[in-house]
Amino acid sequence: MNLKTPESTHPARWWHALPVEEGKLPRIQCDLCPRDCKLHDGQRGACFVRQNIGGRMVLTTYGRSSGFCIDPIEKKPLNHFYPGSSILSFGTAGCNLACKFCQNWDISKSKDMDRLMDSASPEGIAAAALAYGAQSVAFTYNDPVVFAEYAIDTAEACHQRGVKTVAVTAGYIYPEPAKEFYAVMDAANVDLKAFTDEFYVKLCGGHLQPVLDTLVYIHHETDCWLEITTLLIPGHNDSPTEIKALSEWVERELGPDVPLHFSAFHPDWKMDDLPPTPPSTLTVARNIAMNAGLHYVYTGNVHDTEGDTTFCPECHAALIVRDWFAIRHYDLPDDGCCPHCHTRIPGHYGRFGKPFGSHRIPVRLARR
Repeated sequence: MNLKTPESTHPARWWHALPVEEGKLPRIQCDLCPRDCKLHDGQRGACFVRQNIGGRMVLTTYGRSSGFCIDPIEKKPLNHFYPGSSILSFGTAGCNLACKFCQNWDISKSKDMDRLMDSASPEGIAAAALAYGAQSVAFTYNDPVVFAEYAIDTAEACHQRGVKTVAVTAGYIYPEPAKEFYAVMDAANVDLKAFTDEFYVKLCGGHLQPVLDTLVYIHHETDCWLEITTLLIPGHNDSPTEIKALSEWVERELGPDVPLHFSAFHPDWKMDDLPPTPPSTLTVARNIAMNAGLHYVYTGNVHDTEGDTTFCPECHAALIVRDWFAIRHYDLPDDGCCPHCHTRIPGHYGRFGKPFGSHRIPVRLARR
C-alpha cells in the first residue's frame, strides 16, 4: 500500500505487530520504552511523536528541531566531560514521561509540530557543530529517547567528523534499543528524578527500576561517560532519608567516581504552586552524598562556588572552580591527574584557549 505520509516521517524501529483479535482492529506495539504503547492505525504513542501509519511505526519529527543553541558543556550539566568547551544543543518535541514538574514543558509536552521550525539532516548538524566551533552535539531540551533514530543517525554523522555526542535523558528506555543508543553516545547526563517508585508513578507516569537499570548498563557495559542529575523538589524527593538512600545506591552500584548533581527546582508546568528549592537543601544533599562516599557531588541552578567546584578527593585541591556555568579557575592537565598529588580525576579533559563561559547563543540551521 502506497500511503502518503507527512514529509518529516521516518521509518521507526523497535516495534512489532500484535496478533489480531477477533472483531478488533489490528494494532502495533512500540518496544522503545517501558510504556509499551499499543496503537491503532493513525494513533500516536504517549510521547506523541511515534505513530502507527498503515500498520508501521514512524517517527514524525525526524530531521526537525525546536531550535539550536551553542551552550557551555557545563549547562547539560557535565562537569567531567571536556570542561570549558562549547556544545551545539538541540531537541525536537515530545517525551515518554509525563513529569508534572517539567522545566521544558513547552517543548517536551508540545503537540504543535509547527514549533519545529528548524530543519537539519544528521550531516548538516555535524557540519554546523564544526562551523560554530562546538566540540560536541547534545540531544537535549526534550528526551532524545523518543527521537532515537534521528539521534543515532546524527551521532554517527558527528563521529565521522570527529564531533562528540551527548544525551541528556531520563533514561526511560528498554535494554535492546539502549544498546544501540548508548553505543554512539560519548557522554550522558541521566535524570534520576527521585529514589522511590511512588514518585515516578504519581509525578512522572513511569517507574524507577528501568532508570536504575539504564544507569547500571551505561556505566558498566558501555564507554559512554555518565553523570547523574536529581532535581530536588520541596516536600517530594528532598528528604535526607531519600537522598541518603539514593547516594548509597550510586556509590554501591556505580562507584564513588560517578558525578552526581543536585539541582534546584523552580515552580513550573503543573507544580507551579510549590516554592523554589532553598540553596540550603542542596548543600545538605551534597554533604549527605559525600558522606555516603561519593567523590564528586555538585549543586545546580544556584550560585554556589563550593558546590560547583571539582575538588581532588585525595588532597582536596580545588582543580576546577566554577560559578554556575562559568569556569573561574582551571588547574587540571589533559591527562586528568591532579597536579598536586597525581590522583586521577575520572572524566575526559582537553586543552582549550578560553572557557566558553555562561552565555548561550541561539543559532538557525535552516528555515522551513
